Amino acid sequence: MPRATKVVSAVRVICGAYRREETFMHGHVRTINGNEPIRLIQVSVYRRDLSRIKHVYTDDEGRYDVEIPSGESVTVRFDTHPTLNNAEDWQPSVVSNVVADNDVPLDRCLLRSGQDADQASAVDALGGYLFAAALSDAEAEGEDGYAATARARLSRLKQHTQALQEIQERLHRYFSGQA
Repeated sequence: MPRATKVVSAVRVICGAYRREETFMHGHVRTINGNEPIRLIQVSVYRRDLSRIKHVYTDDEGRYDVEIPSGESVTVRFDTHPTLNNAEDWQPSVVSNVVADNDVPLDRCLLRSGQDADQASAVDALGGYLFAAALSDAEAEGEDGYAATARARLSRLKQHTQALQEIQERLHRYFSGQA
């Protein structure tokens, strides 16, 4: 075997030993009331440092399938995108510290913007906006329109306690550029 071929073979063996296996995270995104599928929800996967790994959109049946590093703890964000026609229709949701597994789906139910919900669902939506605020500092997503859609959706979110109302107001000010 020529020396160049041996070097290439050695590099392939070494690189292959360090390549991470990939797995597919999959699931459905549905309405919180009615369990109906929601299309065109952006499902984004982030590392612990808030760098985005990948994103996909749900299909007409609300399904998504995204390839991510196997065994890595990730955060998954379910949100609209400001350029789509559903940008103000749904409240966001975030699930932190998820370890992807091919066998276990990660399904989410989203709250429609303006719809009254239980306290846990309202807190989930606030968590989605908190994560988006952290992202705008950590990564410039180039989503100039996100702040406007966030303000509109936050203004229609109903909170059940004074503490949550204060957090919501603070987030609204943040996305208005006043924080």
